[in-house]
Amino acid sequence: MKIRATLNPPVFFSSILLIFGFVLFGALMPQRANTLFSMIQKGIIEKLGWFYILSVALFLIFVLYLAISRHGDVKLGADHSEPEFSYKSWFAMLFSAGMGIGLMYFGVAEPVMHFLSPPKMEGGTVEAAKEAMKITFFHWGIHAWAIYALVALALAYFSFRHQLPFTIRSAFYPLIGERIKGRLGDAIDTFAVISTMFGVATSLGFGVLQVNSGLSYLFEIPNTIWTQILLIAFITSLATISVVLGLSGGIKRLSELNLFLAIALMLFVLLAGPTLFIIQTFVQNIGAYLSDLTYKTFNLHAYEPTGWIGGWTIFYWAWWIAWSPFVGMFIARISKGRTIREFVIGVLMVPVGFTFLWLTVFGDSAIFLILKENLTSLGSAVQADSTTALFKFLESLPFSFITSLLATILIITFFVTSSDSGSLVIDMLTSGGIKETPLWQRIFWSSSEGFVAAALLLAGGLGALQTASIIFALPFSIIMLFMAYGMHKALRIEAIKKEALKVQGAITFSPSYSPIPWQKRLKNLISRHKKSAITLFIQERVFEAITAVSQELEREGVLSKVKKGEGSISLEVLHGEEIDFLYEVRNRGYTSTTFIMSSESEDEIYQYHRAEVFLKEGSQGYDLMGYSKEQIIADILNQYRRHMQFLHLLR
Repeated sequence: MKIRATLNPPVFFSSILLIFGFVLFGALMPQRANTLFSMIQKGIIEKLGWFYILSVALFLIFVLYLAISRHGDVKLGADHSEPEFSYKSWFAMLFSAGMGIGLMYFGVAEPVMHFLSPPKMEGGTVEAAKEAMKITFFHWGIHAWAIYALVALALAYFSFRHQLPFTIRSAFYPLIGERIKGRLGDAIDTFAVISTMFGVATSLGFGVLQVNSGLSYLFEIPNTIWTQILLIAFITSLATISVVLGLSGGIKRLSELNLFLAIALMLFVLLAGPTLFIIQTFVQNIGAYLSDLTYKTFNLHAYEPTGWIGGWTIFYWAWWIAWSPFVGMFIARISKGRTIREFVIGVLMVPVGFTFLWLTVFGDSAIFLILKENLTSLGSAVQADSTTALFKFLESLPFSFITSLLATILIITFFVTSSDSGSLVIDMLTSGGIKETPLWQRIFWSSSEGFVAAALLLAGGLGALQTASIIFALPFSIIMLFMAYGMHKALRIEAIKKEALKVQGAITFSPSYSPIPWQKRLKNLISRHKKSAITLFIQERVFEAITAVSQELEREGVLSKVKKGEGSISLEVLHGEEIDFLYEVRNRGYTSTTFIMSSESEDEIYQYHRAEVFLKEGSQGYDLMGYSKEQIIADILNQYRRHMQFLHLLR
């Protein structure tokens, strides 16, 4: 009974069949699978590489447009909602879930590889060093976070502001309406699950190879496939524990630990390495990145075709897209209450700034050792085995054993946060957006991620993982384009509604509606009412007014619903295919200090309550306490008149 209550069977079972079918095919017939997957990957890169490049460019443009437009003031949640997490915790979780494990792997390896083998120039030169950092910044910059931000914005907006299920399908409500609850919605969520699974598995594959290299460097543990499988099993078990502890208990604390350890390691390299060179190149790298941003965004090497773009840029774009359901849902989950503008600035600027600093500290330090100090062995080691890049680099600095041990611990903790965050997201997708699911479901998906990563490593190593990301990112990139269109359509409707509210002007009451004497009105204004008084007012006078309006609507042939909750009364007027009207009065509590005080007492903290009006957008910020039945009816009619004006403008 519990399984049926929490699972969405079409998404859950179809995802399992497709994921494990793909994995078993790769594991049982590795040669045939590699041939087929390589052929598909080659076809996608050659024929549809332009689609990836153009799609990611459109995602970035759309997200920036939302931030600077009038839509930037819209909250991801009701108008009265507040953020659940502090900026510190929010940024820590953004960084850990979004890129941490990848930066550990590529922070040294990618700049060195581009420096020694750039796409269009001689390697090992000063110009190659500049180009290497521009390319690396481009791959890890705002494009990646714009992909995450788009998915997160759509999910947070439709789930928190419009109370739709916390799944990818909800972003399609403006396009397909109630059909999101049918097979089409199931197919969208299934694609998201598969894309997430292989995106996370790819990162876990990179992470476990690097952990194995670190342990081999530190303790001479064999660097073999079976060691890596055991490491996956061990780290997946840690991730499962974190998943069991939940978002605030496990993932939040691990994310903050990750950020602390990462900053400590980065500061050590900054101080122990070529400090002045790092500071100078950081400033120059940012300028070079910004000056080349438009050109690189649309560059396909069309005039001089090269396989380089498929192995690097298109792989990265596919990797970020494959990760976007997972990271997007996770970011949405922790971003309730923030405005769209605040969200975009936070998601695009803060993690990107830290990422650029990290890449400069590690990447430019490694390039400095090769270019200025002639440490060619570092370059050779990176080209021979990129998993050892970070440890070979740390070997050139003081206290290499301690820093390598710290780096290995950091990779493991990033591994754990990526896995447990991915498990949490897949679990929600396969449960129809339910946030609190049975323990066995979270354990099942956490274990499955480890199994998929292990199976793909056995099937073909990083090649199989990389191919899986590129293949399954393609359908989801199409889904993301529709998500952007759906969100734009919904925000346009919301903007029209705001205009309708402005047209109607302020709330007014007719003098014929038994005005309250001014002395009583003043008393209501300065009084701080207890919860029981507000509850009684809502249950009696507000209920009477709302019921009267509902009965009159019924006599006029208009369908309406009155719902009586604990401390709230709501009226919903149904408009068929058009947007329904909701008017609700809630007993809302506040904490405050007294402002009427005796000379002997200090400030006193206490609770007071208001009979606050809510519409679909959230609290309207005013209190009905003390209003007569006729005045409450007048307020309902004023708000309903605004809604009808909104529908008129929308038609």
